[in-house]
Amino acid sequence: MGGHLFDHWTLWLERGVITFRDDQELERGNEISRELLQAIQDSRFSVIVFSRNYTSSTWCLNELVKIVECMKQGRQTVIPVFYDVDPSEVRNQTGRLQQAFADHEEVFKDNIEKVQTWRMAMKLVGNLSGWDLQDRHESEFIQGIVEEIVCKLRKSSYSMSWVTENLVGMDWRLEEMSLYLGVEQLNDVHVIGICGMGGIGKTTIARAVYEKMLGHFEGSSFLANVREVEEKHGLVRLQEQLLSDMLMERWTKISDVHRGMNEIRARLRSRMVLVVLDDVDQLFQLESLVGDRNWFDNGSRVIITTRDELLLKQFGVDKIYRVASLNDIEAVQLFCLKAFRSYCPPEDYVLQTIQVVKYADGLPLALHVLGSFFSGIRSVELWNHSLKRLKDIPDKGILDKLKISFDGLNEVERKIFLDIACFFNGWEEDCVTKLMESFYPQIGIRILVDKFLINISDNRVWMHDLLQEMGRQIVKRESHEEPGKRTRLWLCEDVIHVLLNNTGTDKVEGIFLNSNIEVDGLYLSAESIMKMKRLRILKLQNINLSQDIKSLSNELRYLEWCRYPFKSLPSTFQPDKLVELHMHHSSIKQLWEGVRPLKLLRAIDLRHSRNLIKTPDFRQVPNLEKLNLEGCRKLVKIDDSIGILKGLVFLNLKDCVKLACLPTNICELKTLRILNLYGCFKLEKLPEMLGNVMNLEELDVGRTAITQLPSTFGLWKKLKVLSFDGCKGPAPKSCYSLFSFRSLPRNPCPVTLMLSSLSALSSLTKLNLSNCNLTEGELPNDMSCFPSLEELDLNGNNFVRIPSSISRLSKLKSLRLGNCKKLQSLPDLPSRLEYLGVDGCALLGTLPNLFEECARSKFLSLIFMNCSKLTDYQGNISMGLTWLKYYLHFLLKSGHQGHPASWFFTCFPGSEIPSWFHHKSVGHSLTMRLLPYEHWSSSKWMGLAVCAFFEELDCGDSCLITLNFDIKGFKSRRYFLEYPEGSTFMSNQVFFIFFPRGKFPEPLAVSNTTSQPIEVEFRSSIQERNTNNEFQVLSARVMNWGFRMVYEEDTVQFNEPNTSVDSINGLHSEDLRILDENYSIIPCKNIEGKCLPE
Repeated sequence: MGGHLFDHWTLWLERGVITFRDDQELERGNEISRELLQAIQDSRFSVIVFSRNYTSSTWCLNELVKIVECMKQGRQTVIPVFYDVDPSEVRNQTGRLQQAFADHEEVFKDNIEKVQTWRMAMKLVGNLSGWDLQDRHESEFIQGIVEEIVCKLRKSSYSMSWVTENLVGMDWRLEEMSLYLGVEQLNDVHVIGICGMGGIGKTTIARAVYEKMLGHFEGSSFLANVREVEEKHGLVRLQEQLLSDMLMERWTKISDVHRGMNEIRARLRSRMVLVVLDDVDQLFQLESLVGDRNWFDNGSRVIITTRDELLLKQFGVDKIYRVASLNDIEAVQLFCLKAFRSYCPPEDYVLQTIQVVKYADGLPLALHVLGSFFSGIRSVELWNHSLKRLKDIPDKGILDKLKISFDGLNEVERKIFLDIACFFNGWEEDCVTKLMESFYPQIGIRILVDKFLINISDNRVWMHDLLQEMGRQIVKRESHEEPGKRTRLWLCEDVIHVLLNNTGTDKVEGIFLNSNIEVDGLYLSAESIMKMKRLRILKLQNINLSQDIKSLSNELRYLEWCRYPFKSLPSTFQPDKLVELHMHHSSIKQLWEGVRPLKLLRAIDLRHSRNLIKTPDFRQVPNLEKLNLEGCRKLVKIDDSIGILKGLVFLNLKDCVKLACLPTNICELKTLRILNLYGCFKLEKLPEMLGNVMNLEELDVGRTAITQLPSTFGLWKKLKVLSFDGCKGPAPKSCYSLFSFRSLPRNPCPVTLMLSSLSALSSLTKLNLSNCNLTEGELPNDMSCFPSLEELDLNGNNFVRIPSSISRLSKLKSLRLGNCKKLQSLPDLPSRLEYLGVDGCALLGTLPNLFEECARSKFLSLIFMNCSKLTDYQGNISMGLTWLKYYLHFLLKSGHQGHPASWFFTCFPGSEIPSWFHHKSVGHSLTMRLLPYEHWSSSKWMGLAVCAFFEELDCGDSCLITLNFDIKGFKSRRYFLEYPEGSTFMSNQVFFIFFPRGKFPEPLAVSNTTSQPIEVEFRSSIQERNTNNEFQVLSARVMNWGFRMVYEEDTVQFNEPNTSVDSINGLHSEDLRILDENYSIIPCKNIEGKCLPE
């Protein structure tokens, strides 16, 4: 090739294509050098220039053979160029090329096959579509060749891209991004934003999309690390790179940003381009690089990655793609790829892998860094030590990457972030907003959300665990040695150190002591607390002080002091910024004397302050929203000033046993939604005008002496929850009346008098009439007056039957009839019923066809404990099993068989495990192995049926039966059954439970989780309620277990009502084995297709 032709060639190949030229860069010899062979092999394109003298060079012909070999292997594209020869001469080796081959045949007559190989290679390439120079201008000719190469390079990038290799969870994300980009729509320019917290994978997704899509565009540019490059080198550098990438030429020199904007617009407006701006953090960066859609031709796409969603909204992007964390399976796979070079860890490292994945909480950055770190550790013991260290000393690389977002905040936003990281993670947004009112939190919280430093879910503020750790590390760096010089203290040991050694300073702004353990024998310094003049947040519990506390910081906005040991707050304490005051279980007798101007105070919690005798004066607390005085057993009066609390929403007076009346101006609390008077034994009536509190939604007058509701109660159009639990009228006034009332004529139950007029409360969703001494006929005959009712509690009453109209309560989901000792029969029940509790109904002997009505519910729990008279033709156990089978048949028929909410629970008196449950075990726990997870999706397995037999047990006034359901390597699940007060296990009980396939969590894809048997454990415990109203565990009393894997074909065999128990024999014996306490498999013997323990 002439030198002038190659000059044109190199000029155009400076557009980013790496070239190899054998006459300059590679050493020539008789044979092709190793370097040249490697260069040919590594190239994606070969341009062969055929000239008059080409075939005279054995060097060129040997190159040609190697190139053809690579082409046949699919690794290379060949473009022939016919410089001063005709393509037909190359194909047929005629004309001027013929003599050269004749000479070769003479020279290589002893190796004629070599010449034939050259001829075949020439013919093959000569038949390819190529470029014929003829009389064209050389520069235009070379330009056309380069354009073809560049175009093919772009189109082949997706299949050759390294970035999409070994990426976890990328396929479905790419599919979503393709929909966002709308590549097929060529009539406009689309701008797409990708946003999320640091390290979440924004750049990786953008890079994968770029590599996949760039072949569709006439130009493309991926500007990485825009924020960092702009800080170090300025925007001009980025503008130059953008033009260089798009035009595939040497960098265009730009003198300033404004000229760069004009240059980009002028040179790209007629091109359909793909631009990615990675890690943008300022609006001017976007305006300078992709300022307007008219800078590019229709069909162009601009992708922006950022940690700031607000920035995308300000720029006016068309769509925003919010990157979600990796799920558990993806997280395990990504970590294992880095740590073990496979998708699963070795068996010995399964638990450690789960711990790391939990720590990373779905953040790809953390999984990458930790995977690389642990890849060099091949000792389980060292792994365990490293995990412990990681919790105390987080990885600096991860935290520094996350800190970039924090560094972009202003001072006020940083304070909000650090308060949430140290104190308020998981708190209600409204509460956090009010506590930080001086920081303009409505704006600050939104900025933190937009920067993905926090998120709001269910009205709660949440922060990723690693972001929280990053924030706490920032605080720790304020003073490595002395916690008392930090702004925030949350670790128990740090708080104790400061208060014990009196090292507190005025730098401390917040203290959270969350420990519930009393610091025995330690008397902490009250002086240290008094020195902290800038305290805004203080939470203490169970501490002993060496002296009285004479002052507290007047800057306090949140004060919580459980078991506060003094009779009142310090007289010098004037916290005019206080928002919430929580002093439950305190020794306070009177909160404060006189009037305190606390206009920001929203909540007072003094529950279980048993010495409290009176409430404070509320005249200067006009914005109070919540007042909790539960368990203040010496409280005799509510201050009349309560009527000025026009914003009060919540008032809890539960168990204020000495409270005999309510102030009449409580009727002026127009915003009150919840009023709890449960256990106010001396309270005989409600204020007559209480109906004026028309926003009331919940009212509990259980265990009071109230005999009637005020005549204005019909105004409670929003009332949803009403409870009369244990409401039996005034207590007897003398011992005589206590012992003689049985012989007197029975007056109507006070609740009965109220029930007759409750029909006005059509908004009720929950009605509690338990333990009200209701007898036959005292329930309204027409229950349809409660059309919205979802829960009805009639426990502990004395009627023989309930009105048949209950079947018309179409929304009823829960019906409790426990301990109704005279109940003999049940009518037809509502079709949406999910829970029926009739435990302890000793005379109940007749049931409706529950499954004709109730089985439509995906969830069904039927409790018949201690119903000793309840029988059918086959006995109690048969009835329970039959109901289970009907339920399974319904699930399959309705298509709910895999739904996680489709579970069944029932129990009956009995003492044996039905033979239908082929696998049986003895003891309080049951451990089994199920079919490997990889078979679940392909099988017709519906779930696991379990049967548990409890022996007779006396558990006092009330007990709680707990079933723990654990799968090795997954989160455990727990199910409760609370047994009603005043009941005991009068006989042995058998429980039937169905756990649907959907209840089993997805596997973590660790080690053998998908390919080996799944280990499942059931454990039972019974807890008794003690004198402190808390449950304590009794000894486990499960005598026997039975279980069975349930398949769809099993249900077909019992779809007829008359199918007997013994006719149902479907069993998959290979799917389940019993394990003993040491987790060794108990051998099974196969008898007629059934697998039974030997």
